Amino acid sequence: MTENQERSSRHTGAVFAATGSFIPSLTIPNEAFLTSLFFNTDGTPVEKEPQKIIDKFKEITGIAERRYGTNNQKASDLGFLSATAALSSSGIDKEKLDYIIVAHNFGDMAYGSNRTDMVPTLASRIKHKLQIQNPDCVAYDLPFGCPGWLEGVIQANYFIRSGDARYCMVIGTEMLSRVIDPHDRDSMLYSDGSGAVIMAAGTNNATEEGIIAHKTQTHALDHALLLKMGRTYAPHPENDENIYLKMKGRKLYEFALTQVPLVVRSVLDKAKLHIRDIAKVLIHQANEKMDLAILERLFKLYNEESIPQYLMPMTISTLGNNSVATIPILLDFILKGKIKNHQINRGDKAIFASVGAGMNINALVYQF
Repeated sequence: MTENQERSSRHTGAVFAATGSFIPSLTIPNEAFLTSLFFNTDGTPVEKEPQKIIDKFKEITGIAERRYGTNNQKASDLGFLSATAALSSSGIDKEKLDYIIVAHNFGDMAYGSNRTDMVPTLASRIKHKLQIQNPDCVAYDLPFGCPGWLEGVIQANYFIRSGDARYCMVIGTEMLSRVIDPHDRDSMLYSDGSGAVIMAAGTNNATEEGIIAHKTQTHALDHALLLKMGRTYAPHPENDENIYLKMKGRKLYEFALTQVPLVVRSVLDKAKLHIRDIAKVLIHQANEKMDLAILERLFKLYNEESIPQYLMPMTISTLGNNSVATIPILLDFILKGKIKNHQINRGDKAIFASVGAGMNINALVYQF
């Protein structure tokens, strides 16, 4: 019997063996934007008073502050730090990692420039920083919008289920502070951070721990350009040839409210579960109002009006939206007791879901 056959015979799907995260040190409160000059898409100034802009932003998004990396940090640095945290808490030898999958969207960008640098891949850079010698540890990047980390988890699960891997590290790392237009109100949404998990082959037992079902969709025909790169909103930028992250907020909001609950419902149906069987909903931290509305729509699909308290933990109020990093950070915080009134017990079933550029949506049901 070959080594891979032995792995396949002994193990089922993948389980979360360890988690780690890195939260940058620079706290940027909403008040930091009081002196910002915001413009509309047509280049006309936003007429509202700065404090009213910020108050309305807080009301909609739930964000009071966010974190930025320091000037000497890049996305791969944050990814390395979250990977180190996951390895430290796992007791797993780094040389035994079979895959390092790094979800991101903009590569490494130096402070003061938003030129993306993705050669070599961030995964190879992180593997280098970890000083892993094993050439059989395959490192690759996964640019898939905000759902990138979750898609990496789905891929890692298949590597492990096939017997091709025993340990996979999946990292989500982003420095959105380097791609924001300072003259766009949406710039207040974005932040920096990184989260990582180590997935391991689960032993055959009666607990069925691991991924029960999953689904991914790409709605590119009509919705691909809801998130894209574009020029600054400032009417007469001086020597600004950069492009920045741009969002059609209202249309994206409507798209997410329509499509995400349907994808989650389809995953629950595939798993032969009801929404009432779910102990936690870990959703991409994009916008508090939107996430709450998605949950409400999901419960209405089951004709359920009452949503259990403490079902959906959130970090967006203090960490902002750091894209692919939001869910792994959220998971790490819960498992390490860093979110009040939220814990996960053995046997609990959780939904993971994300939506983002592409427009991509994915969801999975996981049993702890």
